[in-house]
This record gives sequence, C-alpha cells and structure tokens, in this order.
Amino acid sequence: MGMLVEGVWKDIARDTRATGGEFIRTDSIFRDRVTADGSSGFKAEPGRYHLYVSFACPWAHRTIVFRALKGLEHAITLSAADPITEPNGWTFTQRPDGERQDGTASVRYLHEVYTRARPGYTGRVTVPTLWDRERRTIVNNESSEIIRMLNRELDAYATKPLPDMYPEALRGEIDRWNELIYPTVNNGVYRAGFATAQDRYEKAARGLFETFDKLEPHLARHRYLCGDRLTEADWRLFPTLVRFDSVYHYHFKCNLARLRDYPNLWAYTRELYQYPGIAATVDLKDIKEHYYGSQTRVNPTGVVALGPVLTVRDFMEPHGRA
Repeated sequence: MGMLVEGVWKDIARDTRATGGEFIRTDSIFRDRVTADGSSGFKAEPGRYHLYVSFACPWAHRTIVFRALKGLEHAITLSAADPITEPNGWTFTQRPDGERQDGTASVRYLHEVYTRARPGYTGRVTVPTLWDRERRTIVNNESSEIIRMLNRELDAYATKPLPDMYPEALRGEIDRWNELIYPTVNNGVYRAGFATAQDRYEKAARGLFETFDKLEPHLARHRYLCGDRLTEADWRLFPTLVRFDSVYHYHFKCNLARLRDYPNLWAYTRELYQYPGIAATVDLKDIKEHYYGSQTRVNPTGVVALGPVLTVRDFMEPHGRA
C-alpha cells in the first residue's frame, strides 16, 4: 500500500532495509478525542461523526465491533472500503455498507479525506479514520483510542446497554493484557508476515506462539481475559484470532500451529463471535480477498488460497464456555 507525500498519493511500498528486515508500524497521526461534554473541542453528537473502515482490517474491525456492541449505528455513519487496496489505497466503489461520503462531498479514495483534513499531509492513510462533519477534519485514526470513545463518550445515543469495557477496577489488568497482546499477537502477525529477514521473522513468529501458550491455559481457568467479565482486552484480541487460520497461519507464515489446535483459544473465539451482533461484523470473504489480493510483496501473484475453509458454521459450533 502506498502513502501520501506532501498531499500527493504515491505507490510507495514499506521499506524494511533501514530496520534490518524488521517491520515497524508507524504511529497514528490524528489523535484528538470526541468527549461527551465537548471539552476536547469535539462534542459527542449524533450524526456528526463518520467512520471510514474496512471489514478486512483487524484495526478497523475493533471500531466496527464497538459500534455494534453499543448500538451506535444511527449515531455514527460508516463507509466500508473495498477489499483490494492497490494501487490507490483504501477505495470506496464496491461495498454497499453505509454511504461512500463524509457527509459533505463524495470520496473515492480514503487519501482524499486525509488531504481535506491536512492538504500537505505526508504519511500513511489508514483505517479506521474518524471524520468530523462539522469541523471538516479527521478526529482520530488510532483504533485503540476510537474504541475508548465509543465505549463511553457517546452513551447518550447508544441503543444497547453495555457495561463499561474499561472499568476503573480492571484497568490495570486490562492494560497488562493489552501490553502483552498488542506487540506479540495483534501486531505480531504483521511483524512476522512483513519481515524481510529470517531472524526478524522467526523472532516475531515465536513470540506470537509464546503468547498463545500463555493464553491457552489462562482461558482454561477463566472465561475471559479478566475473569468472568468481558472487557476491552477481549475485543482487541478477537479480530486477530478470527482471522488467524484463514490468513495469518499461511499468508503471514505464522504456521507453527493453527488456532484450532488450541482448544480453549478456539472455543473462546467462537464465544466472542456468537456474542449478539458480532457475527455481522466478520466478513470472511473480504478478509481473504484483501490479504491475498492486496499484499503483493507477501503474495506477488495475488492468488487467493482456497483453504483453510472456514465458514460461519465453524464459528457457530457450540463453544461450551459458561
């Protein structure tokens, strides 16, 4: 995927030569916040904000999940990108999900939204992106921060009652899980898949499975990561797990084991998938088409692997966790 350079889209691939073959993710640039009282300058109001997402992307998936969990579909509109991103980045031409616009003018490419917000922008163009119709700018493009906003700041417009996913009493525990899972699992699969040096790939892949080996016995004793209560930590982990066997195991060479080889992790993934409203946030077809068809440095032919064949029926098998 390319990037913007001084406001102009360039088909520039990530260069890992300077890092010795290691994939290093760049930080998100837009880091403002929507708040219930408006003290941030971005007041929570229905219809004011628009999410640009991809159903293929695990980072965007987090925000789609929280939007669904809270019942914020009418408060925050959404545009879902096509699965194929080359050569112009995230593109809006195929999917029927939501409107293909920011509420003021139609867009074909997500990079148009970035240059509207910052005409001379240089950097990556990523989903999720939260757009403010009123101020005509991007509020935030960091998924971990957007889900915190969706968790509580728009409660006045939520149609589904949902306990706080980041409760005060569990914040230390949630943070510890996030600090382990983000570098080794969420980003770990990318560190393995995009590595261009053997040692960097092996370090990332082994670190991923070391974390799986910690999660498996923990989930044998506990229903969720923080005991008997669902939290943000579970929903940050879920998008990676639900994609694992379909794409990360083969496409990103994370193939020391499948997710289905971990009975507790696999049952836990199925339970989260079966949580009300979550199955509709998972598009297995888009996921495979995006990874195999867009990431041509990893898969130069763009041919989409037939297997492993995972269907909705697999994820709907009884999970036995109660």
